[in-house]
Parts: sequence; C-alpha cells; structure tokens
Amino acid sequence: MEAKSVLPRAWDVPAELRNRLGATVGRQRAMAADGHLLLVVHMPPKPDEKARQGRFLWRKPDGTWTSNDLGGGPQVVGKHLDQFAKAIEECDVLEQQASRAEEYLAVLERLAPLQRSGRNLHGVLQEARQLCPDDRELINFRDRAYEIERTAELLQTETNNSLQLLMAKRAEEQAKASRRMAVSAHRLNVLAAFFFPVAALSGILGVNLVHGFESFRAPVPFLAFVAVSAVLGLIMASFVAVSRRD
Repeated sequence: MEAKSVLPRAWDVPAELRNRLGATVGRQRAMAADGHLLLVVHMPPKPDEKARQGRFLWRKPDGTWTSNDLGGGPQVVGKHLDQFAKAIEECDVLEQQASRAEEYLAVLERLAPLQRSGRNLHGVLQEARQLCPDDRELINFRDRAYEIERTAELLQTETNNSLQLLMAKRAEEQAKASRRMAVSAHRLNVLAAFFFPVAALSGILGVNLVHGFESFRAPVPFLAFVAVSAVLGLIMASFVAVSRRD
C-alpha cells in the first residue's frame, strides 16, 4: 500500500524526495535529488498557534519555482519571505505602541516563534545554497532571510529591554511608596507613644475635670468640640502625611 504523501500529487518530484517525507511536515529543511530542490518550510507562526503550518517550495531542474499555496514563478521564495517581514513589522508596531508590561509580554509571545522560525529558515536557505551552488538567486534569498532573522532578534532584544526598564520603574515607584508608608507609620508610632501615658493615666484614674461647659447651653459646646477636633485632625494628618519630595 502506497504511503500518503504530504506533497501535492500533481508534482512530478523524484520518489526519493517523497520517501524522505513523513505524514507531517516536520522540521524545516532542504532536500535535493536529480536536480530537483525541495524546501520544506513553515509559514509565519500566528499568535497562540501551537502546531506549525507547512509549506513546500519546489525548484525544478530548469530553475523554475512553484509552491503548494503561493503559486509559481521566480518570486515564490520572495513571497514567503515577505510574509515573515510583514509579521515582524506588525510586532514592531505593537512594540512601539506598548506602554504596559502585559503589552510587552504579548509582543514577546508573538515574536519568539517568529524569531525561531526565521532563524531556521535562514539555515534552510543556506543549505539550499550549498545544494544548488549555481543558483545565484538563492544567495539573495539567503541574505534576506538573515536580515529577517536579525531584525527579529534586535526587536526581541529591544522589547526585552523596554520591559525590563518598565519593571525597574515600577519597582522604584513601589520602593518610594513603601518608604512613604514606613515614614507615616513611624510618625504615628511617635504620636501614639507621646500620648499613651496621658491616655493610660486618664483611663486608670478616671480624670474628669470640671471645665464649666456642663451648664452651658447645648449644643454649642458639642459643635465647638467637633470643630476643634476637626481642625486638630487636619493638623495631625498634615504632619503624618509624607510629601512626594520625602
């Protein structure tokens, strides 16, 4: 029974190339036999895509190219590279628009598989160049794949640096906030220590001095007491609160 091939049935490729392929695409690689060159590559990974989608680029002995989904012509490999370049450019736009850690992480999650796939693609085209040394166009494809790989690597580094800088700023803000809270807590402790003896002695001895307001008409003493308490509370709050300069 003939094994199922992942290559299009209409392709007249040597049986040696078909036999070297399994039921799935597998890793990216270049294969040659009888003047035929077959590139097994991956499409640009999409966000949250676990399995890689394969693509086959076939170079016939006469130098013509065709693919399983990009049509034919001399620019088939160029179209494949264009898709990678476009995906990386979209990540670059997202990185420039990012302002929160979640947004930077989303860029990294999308960029990491692109960078790995682009690096492997560069290796495949380098291997293809060695298998077909007479095809000068493969040099241009290989060099462009290197540029794509390098661009993705630089963008990944830049995004990582931006994320680290953002985290450092957040950590500094948290440290300043913690310091302000510590100073406020210290001031409250000082106030509590200052008034604790008075409060303790008043509670133990039951101090209740005659101040003359008992016979004064209500509710004027009560309202005056509330007003004075509010003013003193504001004064204490301004003393405890720590300014941004602190």
